[in-house]
Amino acid sequence: MVRYSVEPEVPEKSAKARGDHLRVHFKHCREIAHFTNGMTVQKCFKVLDDVLAFKSVIPFVKYTGGIGRKAQAKQCKAPGSKGRWPVKATAVYKNLVKNAVANAESKGLDAETLYISHAQVNRAPAGRRRTYRAHGRIGKYASQPAHIQLILKCKEEPVQKMEEERVQISKKEAARRRFVKVGA
Repeated sequence: MVRYSVEPEVPEKSAKARGDHLRVHFKHCREIAHFTNGMTVQKCFKVLDDVLAFKSVIPFVKYTGGIGRKAQAKQCKAPGSKGRWPVKATAVYKNLVKNAVANAESKGLDAETLYISHAQVNRAPAGRRRTYRAHGRIGKYASQPAHIQLILKCKEEPVQKMEEERVQISKKEAARRRFVKVGA
């Protein structure tokens, strides 16, 4: 059995999916996971479909070097309006979410109440190739693959707060309770 970085408190109400050594850019996957973490599954699918259709953008928050500014990034309040449409990584991430939903349905969970409670992306070992440079030199030509893990949970109903009777106390009594006695 593979290890996840987080184990759910109630395994019966959650579903997991992971992909190892995926040949998609780590930085793209990290930004997609950061953006979709906490979303419901339906909203996540809609966002990912919009990215694949170039109607919505993935905001780039951490890895912003050389990322151009996009007008669509203002919609999701991206810092500096920086974003991209990472098509290949989005398609792989969408398939992983779809797999997690299928795992949840096989457990008997309702797909309408699922949300992404944990999305994590780690760097995988680089795929090393080489490219031929001028003057007979050879340069590195490495890919940056990723490990992705997702955990979906069912939304729980909020617990109603119990009404408690308020006891009226005087200002003097309130001041006494606030005062902390120091020493013996």
